[in-house]
Amino acid sequence: MTLTSPTGGDLAARAPEAPLRRRKGRWIDDWRPEDRQFWEETGAPIARRNLVWSIFAEHLGFSVWLIWSVSSAFLLAQGFAFTPQQLFFLVAIPNLVGALIRVPYTLAVGKFGGRNWTMVSAGLLLVPTLGFAYFVTQPGTPYAVFCVIAATAGFGGGNFASSMANINFFYPARLKGAALGLNAAGGNLGVAIIQFFLPVIVGGAGIFGLVKASAGGIHLERAAWVYAGLAVVAVLAAFLFMDNLSNARTDTKQQLSVLRHKHTWVMSFLYIGTFGSFIGYSAAMPLLIKLNFWRQPVPAVHGIGINFAFYAFLGALVGSVARPLGGYLADRFGGGRITLVAFGGMVLGTLGILVTLGMLEPLPPAPDKATLAKIAADPAAFQFPDAVRTAVESNADVFPLFLGIFLFVFACTGIGNGSTYKMIPAIFRTDAERATVAGTPERELALLDGTKKSSAAVGIIGAVGAIGGFLIPITFGSPWVSDPLAATKTAFVVFTCFYVVCALVTWAVFLRRTTTAERGYAGLGL
Repeated sequence: MTLTSPTGGDLAARAPEAPLRRRKGRWIDDWRPEDRQFWEETGAPIARRNLVWSIFAEHLGFSVWLIWSVSSAFLLAQGFAFTPQQLFFLVAIPNLVGALIRVPYTLAVGKFGGRNWTMVSAGLLLVPTLGFAYFVTQPGTPYAVFCVIAATAGFGGGNFASSMANINFFYPARLKGAALGLNAAGGNLGVAIIQFFLPVIVGGAGIFGLVKASAGGIHLERAAWVYAGLAVVAVLAAFLFMDNLSNARTDTKQQLSVLRHKHTWVMSFLYIGTFGSFIGYSAAMPLLIKLNFWRQPVPAVHGIGINFAFYAFLGALVGSVARPLGGYLADRFGGGRITLVAFGGMVLGTLGILVTLGMLEPLPPAPDKATLAKIAADPAAFQFPDAVRTAVESNADVFPLFLGIFLFVFACTGIGNGSTYKMIPAIFRTDAERATVAGTPERELALLDGTKKSSAAVGIIGAVGAIGGFLIPITFGSPWVSDPLAATKTAFVVFTCFYVVCALVTWAVFLRRTTTAERGYAGLGL
């Protein structure tokens, strides 16, 4: 049988060195990654190029999405009088918005093309960055205005869904786990990068204390200007170097049909446990460290205990690096097995964190406004009370154990993120193979339809999973004004129980052996 492209032409007779024909707007009309000859001779370099620039744009999206996770801890130093509860809510708002817009961002890939939507989504990052750059320089800005600006930072969270849906079309099934893992890890690293470099960029201390705080004070707007410029670079890069795939075009009704697939909702639930934990812990970790291990009289520059700016980025870094490992292990051993192992590790890790929390001394509440005013008037005369100094020093001794176990939890979330995203395309591919006969045109059409459905499912599952990024900071933050340590313990008890349920669901749905009549997924390499 002679293979022809939709626009005509004998594909088999095409010379290997002949460039792939494109329509105006960098549309590719014939894309067959499952054809090994096509992939090796033509497809792989194009896919890699699109993956590189997709990672860049998604990386920026994650950085903007989590810009409040660190900057919120510096707002007091820049003259804003917000409570810990208000700060945790600022951290949580972008995660909620980022979760809600992931579905329309995913649908946009099928509607407008992956390259085209990457340009739009990168351009939208100018809204939160430019707004941030202006209002953080205005000390009289009301809290409600910051809530609105923080909400627009959620645009960066939507980039993940559209990027993953787009890259899913470029790679063959045997490489999807690794490709999607790399794409996601590059984006996830944006969290670690913003948490690592923002303190240095804005004039705070950072890089484990190697960089000292600037004598000129904190300037949060600097970070926003840097990322606004990088967003412009991402738009231009997508315009020049990325491609649209015609076979990725689909209508909204077809994409939303995945809502009727029960495993879309099963995977959404599991993704709350993996990605929701990753993004939620990443967002909350700077404030978590600051409120339990660090005391700093605002606006004085000195402090005692563990400076949150030195270590807050490590969790996101570990989780990001572990994500492609999860995809690789899932390709080799099956996504269901690796996901179960990841949840088992998260259960053990959160139990370990509870043990370390039991070793902490409750820190006295922060000074009232009158005391802070006296400190501001004469910072050099300030002395920490003995009770505060003793509690902080005691907690600092526990911090290495706390951090080590927390990083283990982050590693498990990253591995689980990679393995769950391997499972999504595998589920829809399995459905297509069961419904058709190998080697028939019906099988080819069913596999293409399965790829489209899995790309849509990626966005929906990512949207539901990202809600965990909103719930975790809220759980940490709501009762913190009165007793932060007790609230932290309660939160981790809830998280541990949830991970146990996730592990049971993974085993019951994807690993428990079922009868042929039940058409279970056990043993199918998911």
